[in-house]
Amino acid sequence: MLPASILRRVQKPARYTGGEWRAVKKDLARSSVTFALAYPDVYEVGMSHLGLRILYHCLNSRPDTACERVFLPWHDLAAILRSESLRLSSLESGLPLDEFDFVGITLQDELNYSNALALLDLGGIPLAAAERGDEMPFVIGGGPCTYNPEPLAEFFDAFVVGEGEEVVDEIVEAFLEWRGPERDHRPVGGRPDFLRRLAQIRGVYVPSLYAAEPEGSDGLLIPHAQDGAPVEVVKRFVADLDAASFPLEPIVPFCEIVHDRIQLEVNRGCTRGCRFCQAGAIYRPRRDKSLATLQQQARRLVADSGYDEISLVSLHAVDHPQITELADWLDQEFGRQRVSVALPSLRTDTFSLELAERLQRVRKTGLTFAPEAATPRLRAAINKTVTDEDLLSCVSAAFVSGWRTIKLYFMIGLPTEQEEDVLAIGALLHRAVGAARRASGKSRGRPRLNVSVSSFIPKPQSPFQWARQDSLEELRAKQALLRKTHLPRAVRLSMHDARQSILEGVLARGDRSLGPVIRTAYESGCLFDAWTDEFKFELWERAFAAHGMDLVQTAQREWRAEDPTPWDHISSGVAKRFYREEARRAERGLTTEDCSQGACSGCGLGTLAAVCRGREQRRQ
Repeated sequence: MLPASILRRVQKPARYTGGEWRAVKKDLARSSVTFALAYPDVYEVGMSHLGLRILYHCLNSRPDTACERVFLPWHDLAAILRSESLRLSSLESGLPLDEFDFVGITLQDELNYSNALALLDLGGIPLAAAERGDEMPFVIGGGPCTYNPEPLAEFFDAFVVGEGEEVVDEIVEAFLEWRGPERDHRPVGGRPDFLRRLAQIRGVYVPSLYAAEPEGSDGLLIPHAQDGAPVEVVKRFVADLDAASFPLEPIVPFCEIVHDRIQLEVNRGCTRGCRFCQAGAIYRPRRDKSLATLQQQARRLVADSGYDEISLVSLHAVDHPQITELADWLDQEFGRQRVSVALPSLRTDTFSLELAERLQRVRKTGLTFAPEAATPRLRAAINKTVTDEDLLSCVSAAFVSGWRTIKLYFMIGLPTEQEEDVLAIGALLHRAVGAARRASGKSRGRPRLNVSVSSFIPKPQSPFQWARQDSLEELRAKQALLRKTHLPRAVRLSMHDARQSILEGVLARGDRSLGPVIRTAYESGCLFDAWTDEFKFELWERAFAAHGMDLVQTAQREWRAEDPTPWDHISSGVAKRFYREEARRAERGLTTEDCSQGACSGCGLGTLAAVCRGREQRRQ
């Protein structure tokens, strides 16, 4: 814990005090294993991440393990730590990062890569895994970015691919078997011996056991297993969410965080099959919690947190088979306590106003829809089977029923997109505002549509992983084209910085050659790249140039489906041939609904085949 003399010198001391309600502080001297869970962003962002809270609970449920939290300090505290030769320490006990047995870093976003290096640097841990001695912690990465971890391979001892609730126990057990319960014991064989053991755990990737050689038409560095490591690292997933460990006594922060509410996970996975969506592939198969489990967890979370809002966490909560029963129960159980329910993004083709009203009887916290594209042809290409009429019907119904604001998500730069597709977004928004005004009437105030337009980024483990990414000039031209549609005043438009999208795309599909680039960028001052006002594109360009690469040209690399990729040794459970077939269907403007039932067998978990059968039954 930081002394008061330092806390008085920073902008938000509550980020660094620790001691929150329900935080777990164990006696480190009596703990056989110490584990620091680190999130590479500020406290308010990291404490909003449900995955970190789940793993914190899992590890601290073990009597032999002490798990503590570390977040990246803001510039003010980072400068103090450096000027006074102090190391970044945990919130619970103030133990410096380099004195833990393990440091687990969440890799949620490619734009946090420089932040991950900052965590290690401030914590006194050598950046390169090869430079760490036996006294140093094992640095393990987890999260969506581990489905192509190659750009960070030189900095991490290992990566967990997939969900972590079960595998963290196996990692701790392997460590105790290797080192024993005595903390000062140094096993024969040192770090390499333990890393070889780690590599035998399903879902654990140890990059030092894979040699990367140039292959394919572009000479990308492709990893191949050595020393008995598995040829393919297959993701971990929790089959039974009802039996999975879940934190029912959540930490309640002293300061407001980004998602300052109860997070009730309804299900995992999605069977919709949007072709641009990495999450839809890596979180398969879809698994639902039972209504009884959701009721039990909701009661505990409300009683033990004091929050007055519940967020239903899911890729698509309304797909839960008992979502109507859950909505009724939440209203009956917590309505009198004025506990409201926040809905995630909804599909316009499955939106139920009755369901939304049931969930938001206490307080209308907002509705969010994600049409993504505004023409039937482009929607078919991305496998988003919604219509203009679906959206306009949702807008009308929402404003008739008392909502004053809704949020819409669109995307530009999608594969096969033409100029008319961009212009169609503006035309559709004009129609949506008209529908909102007619539904609102004169007595209900002015409606507002908050519209967010992002740029398509090709991501590994998705059907569009080989797609061309629009150039910086093309993205900016499309943004300008959309602005020229003269949107109504009721539309509040925000568009993502195209430069951030370019960098994210390069890092998402990068190989090990990007490791030195990331290090140079960090050492030259790149930090908090996901924050628009902190992003320094020019420094990233210089870092690429320092290693003989051009950032913008790298983004425009042509990808061929027959070439190997840097993530071929990582399996999401979905066959590569299925991705190729989906990409071909996108080029022909075919949705998954249009395919024969047998064509879905390429999906390693068979989930899309079930979707096709379900849709056919509904049509009948």
